Amino acid sequence: MSVASTDIQTLAVDTIRTLSMDAVQTANSGHPGTPMALAPIAYQLYQHTMDYDPAQPAWPNRDRFVLSCGHASMLLYSSLHLIGVKALDDNGQPTDRLAVTLDDIKSFRQIGSVCAGHPEFGEAAGIETTTGPLGAGVSNSVGMAMAAKWLAATYNTDSATLFDYNTYALCSDGDLMEGVACEAASVAGHLKLDNLCWIYDDNGITIEGETDLAFSENVGQRFEGLGWNVVHVDDANDLAALGKAIDNFKACNDKPTIIIVKSIIGYGAPNKQNTHGAHGAPLGWDEVALAKQSYGFPPEEKFYIPDGVQQHFAEGVGERGKKAFDAWNEIWAKYQKDHPEKAAELTAMFAGKLPEGWDKDIPVFPADEKGDATRNSSGKVLNAVAANIPFMIGGSADLAPSNKSDLKFDGAGNFQSGSYGGRNLHFGIREHAMAGITNGLSLSGLRSYAATFFVFSDYMRGGMRLSSIMHQPVIYILTHDSIGVGEDGPTHQPVEHLSACRAIPGLLVFRPGDSNEVAECYRTALSIDDHPSAFVLSRQNMPTLDRDVYADVSGCAKGGYVLSDCDGTPDVILMGSGSELNLCVDAAKTLTEQGKKVRIVSMPCMDLFQEQDQSYIDEVLPPAVTNRVAVEAGIRMSWDRWIGSAGKFVGMESYGASGPYAAVYEHFGINAEAVVNAASA
Repeated sequence: MSVASTDIQTLAVDTIRTLSMDAVQTANSGHPGTPMALAPIAYQLYQHTMDYDPAQPAWPNRDRFVLSCGHASMLLYSSLHLIGVKALDDNGQPTDRLAVTLDDIKSFRQIGSVCAGHPEFGEAAGIETTTGPLGAGVSNSVGMAMAAKWLAATYNTDSATLFDYNTYALCSDGDLMEGVACEAASVAGHLKLDNLCWIYDDNGITIEGETDLAFSENVGQRFEGLGWNVVHVDDANDLAALGKAIDNFKACNDKPTIIIVKSIIGYGAPNKQNTHGAHGAPLGWDEVALAKQSYGFPPEEKFYIPDGVQQHFAEGVGERGKKAFDAWNEIWAKYQKDHPEKAAELTAMFAGKLPEGWDKDIPVFPADEKGDATRNSSGKVLNAVAANIPFMIGGSADLAPSNKSDLKFDGAGNFQSGSYGGRNLHFGIREHAMAGITNGLSLSGLRSYAATFFVFSDYMRGGMRLSSIMHQPVIYILTHDSIGVGEDGPTHQPVEHLSACRAIPGLLVFRPGDSNEVAECYRTALSIDDHPSAFVLSRQNMPTLDRDVYADVSGCAKGGYVLSDCDGTPDVILMGSGSELNLCVDAAKTLTEQGKKVRIVSMPCMDLFQEQDQSYIDEVLPPAVTNRVAVEAGIRMSWDRWIGSAGKFVGMESYGASGPYAAVYEHFGINAEAVVNAASA
């Protein structure tokens, strides 16, 4: 472990503290105490521990640092500025500009600054994930560690180690109180992810006061029970002890590690340290000045960086990181010559692209009156595309046989400790952690997916929302999508969930109406690399429409399209999605026999439809035709925009009921007869 002089180390640590204090105080908003307490940890990780090149912040084999306690964001911004992390251009290549400038820090929490209140992925190089909701970062870190294991098992050779990076996550009492953290830790312990290190800031303080108001468990014992290596550091300011604890992590080869560090929140602020007054509010300029005095810094000077500090980091993490990157780059150059096919896969993955021909085996399903459940056709399409996307990986929350989300082609395998090359992940009954982990996998370059019953998307919502905020193309496979679940009853029958998911900006919600719409929706979703997608799929069968009679499924790419039409202006437009699309088809036959001119519109993805030009929207839904009927086995909320104030809705206004699915549909009056009556009213 390299060691610089004590004076320059202390100066560097205290500079992280003072920049953080000044930024929070200038913004008059933020959390100063945790950056003040944890500055030594950030210093130790960047300067002496991590394989990280500030000049190449997107280097695929860099160690990852996740600030799960995102409220301490100034700790990260100050560190990234001082170590000189370079900004990336639109193609992900490093530039000569700093990712976080001093002006950015001075405008902390202001519009236009990359230094947002909580770290936001994509705003500045060096921010590995969006953190804020406590527990999100540590769950992401498990996905990052899993990705490293998978990449190593898949692409490393006896002569070339391309992937061996570690993931470090700095977390707080709040992170570990959140249930998602325990779920994620359980997964990590089961998988023996010895490349994962959580550093837990045990400061005993939360917003309401001391943690013993609500938290008295023995965290070390809990993590020992979860299969972790537990290490203790009595003082966050003891750099030597931190270094030894990290050495302990690196020496452990069969468990993830948690380092439990005692710290003093607001360290150095004489009147507010070790109190909740240093947690969630600025200290006040007078207290800031006193804290600076305690560090030996000029009390009145703001955003002060002493001479030698940035040079110290350049000679430490800067030089060490450059050597590590250059060594890796030599291995990568040789690998491309020795293993061109594998290298081509990695090149596509590094660029966020899919390999050539990824969609060539997507099946075309023959017309079939009986048809199939869309969960079944989804499984067939998923296997067809994943077989041609070698870095597509995912799994289910213990529901793969029901979700049809397991990969069955030769070589797919299971991801387990000791065999990390498998592509089927087993999350156990841990939906919340599953969503966080798949975000971590996606942030590592893999095309990840997660599957469960649609009703349990409630547990995943936080992670789904973050995947959208971060523009990660995660696929969510959500089956058993309506009252069609039947006998399981209202607790398992999602009625409000379609509207709830459609309410997440940027999440593309697909509810295909037959097997060929499933295929086309997958083609569409996987072609989009900057939004997550949710596939909402049926348990029950639905007919596979004859596309010689009905419109081609290519219209799915626009979210909504005219499935069948009439001559001239329609008397009524029937709209549906999923299993209820067929009710529109049946109702249209009856209405046509009654002399009505009927248009059927399939709406597999409202989110894409609303992005189309107004001319296309008006072509599909002519404004002059106000007699519109939508049918869906969920609540009305997300349909009002398309049916208008004069429109009618056939669907749910309450929770469901237990019974055979056909009987449940009849009980709630969701049938072709109801559609006909609504259209004729």
